Amino acid sequence: MRSRSHPGFPSHGVFSEKFGGKTGLVSQVLTYCQGRTGYEDVAELCEKYLSTESAGADPVDANTDGNWGYVYLMKSGRYYKLGLSYAPGRREYELGIQLPEKLTTVHVIRTDDPSGIEAYWHKRFDQKRKGGEWFDLSAVDVAAFKRRKFM
Repeated sequence: MRSRSHPGFPSHGVFSEKFGGKTGLVSQVLTYCQGRTGYEDVAELCEKYLSTESAGADPVDANTDGNWGYVYLMKSGRYYKLGLSYAPGRREYELGIQLPEKLTTVHVIRTDDPSGIEAYWHKRFDQKRKGGEWFDLSAVDVAAFKRRKFM
């Protein structure tokens, strides 16, 4: 409303155009918050927004700005699933309906090389593989994965 009476006042579109819409703006806020103490709650909100935003998106559409994707770590029972997705929220839902125990997302890494980053973590945890993309990880392993927010 203020921009109507004050021509120099920025409109709501200034930020959305600069950062690529709401999803782009939330991604930038998440990148800023990661690695800074005191912003964990904001980062969590951004991650939730991005995962729900991408949950209904077509994987091809979610990848319009290059090869951006996600490498996720999910837990069911005592085992962890490490995989890649362009829509981690939807992937959690798809897997969750197939498993007898509750599935939860532990952490998601946003990356421009999802297959390469997934291969790195699969190789790193290869000795702990239980089958397919399921691993028996320790708390130290999970902490190492969670330290990575963006690759």
